[in-house]
Amino acid sequence: MTLLTAGRRAAARLLGAKNAPCIFFAARHASSTSTNLKDVLANLIPKEQSRIKSFRQQYGNTVIGQVTVEMVYGGMRGMKGLIYETSVLDPDEGIRFRGYSIPECQKLLPKAPGGEEPLPEGLFWLLLTRDIPTQEQVNWVSQEWAKRAALPSHVVTMLDNFPTNLHPMSQLSAAITALNSESSFARAYSEGISRAKYWEFIYEDSMDLIAKLPCIAAKIYRNLYREGSSIGAIDPGLDWSHNFSNMLGYSDPQFIELMRLYLTIHSDHEGGNVSAHTSHLVGSALSDPYLAFAAAMNGLAGPLHGLANQEVLVWLTNLQKELGQDVPDEKLRDFIWNTLNSGRVSPRGCGSSSEPGQLPPTRESKSGTPLPPALTPGRLSPQVVPGYGHAVLRKTDPRYTCQREFALKHLPKDPMFKLVAQLYKIVPNVLLEQGKAKNPWPNVDAHSGVLLQVRRWPEAGPPGAASEGGGLWPGLPPP
Repeated sequence: MTLLTAGRRAAARLLGAKNAPCIFFAARHASSTSTNLKDVLANLIPKEQSRIKSFRQQYGNTVIGQVTVEMVYGGMRGMKGLIYETSVLDPDEGIRFRGYSIPECQKLLPKAPGGEEPLPEGLFWLLLTRDIPTQEQVNWVSQEWAKRAALPSHVVTMLDNFPTNLHPMSQLSAAITALNSESSFARAYSEGISRAKYWEFIYEDSMDLIAKLPCIAAKIYRNLYREGSSIGAIDPGLDWSHNFSNMLGYSDPQFIELMRLYLTIHSDHEGGNVSAHTSHLVGSALSDPYLAFAAAMNGLAGPLHGLANQEVLVWLTNLQKELGQDVPDEKLRDFIWNTLNSGRVSPRGCGSSSEPGQLPPTRESKSGTPLPPALTPGRLSPQVVPGYGHAVLRKTDPRYTCQREFALKHLPKDPMFKLVAQLYKIVPNVLLEQGKAKNPWPNVDAHSGVLLQVRRWPEAGPPGAASEGGGLWPGLPPP
């Protein structure tokens, strides 16, 4: 899950409180030529409200499944309990956004001038309207987010005052919660607006939040890993991902392209995962988008959810330290079997080289202040290779595949990518031989952290300003 999810997290309430807890607008309609997204939605929403009202009247008493004891104890797995129309996760096909696969989105969605990867703004438009947007519509979204990006001073002050050992996800969640002071919906609701107008203020909050999220993330990153240096100013002539890359301090065109791809493919992943479900649950209480999204981020921070790609990266780093580079296939195969059989203490049984019951030492920033630990307290949990397997998918995650294709094109000689590619050849066969995994194929986490920690990404700034770290997602300290 990424920054774009703010819009569709809150959008559950756009149809009014009666339909709000679980339904997102999804009209089948002629494509609009307007570049103003709010105007397009103003035309779509009444039609969608009418369609859903009619559907519920006709099928409201229809039985759609049964509930077993195992489903209840298993966290509702396999239970049909949520309407979610922006994306669907098929076990064999992977994710589809409004019916479009990732390769189709890469082909059809508008791109930046000279770019090859889709712009997240285009997928955002698609999720909300079901239409592939025009270049002009995407440019409008980019400009709109640039206009809304500035952070209120109290949020900046709060971020600057956080201790450096507070995990970046905790800082992100707290800052989003503090943006609640800016909520148009909360203010309008307190003034007694009619239910029919809820969506207008939810829209404003959602657009504001999405616009501000890169600034918050970049500010956290700069404070933790770049000695509090400035994130700079938003350029209204650049797209969302380009501005985010600039704020992080990376100007390499390939890194900017990677961010466009990365933010697009992480934007939505059905509605039953922890963070998506959390935001819908909190939003159903008519909590504003800032509060609902902050709650989602707290779920995302868990090691069984968003923290997983960090754990994969830690495991790969430990593997490299133990075996070195250019490891023969047979030696790597033995390491995988040792991971599966060892029962070492590590997050989710990922085979960390830490001693049982011992955490890695706290890392320090360049200024010598402590940084958040890279690992959470471990536990005995053998038979897990981090980044492999998925609760729903029964094939290689298409999000893994498109990242692999990006790396093959742009980073074929990067040592960490070469290791990831080598594991892709070996791990599935080992897991099939073991006979316990329902899905032996890699998921998105097996690749996502690696691409964001490539050492070749140069930083913007004067000569000598670049650190030893590579292009990093906020929260992952330099190696």
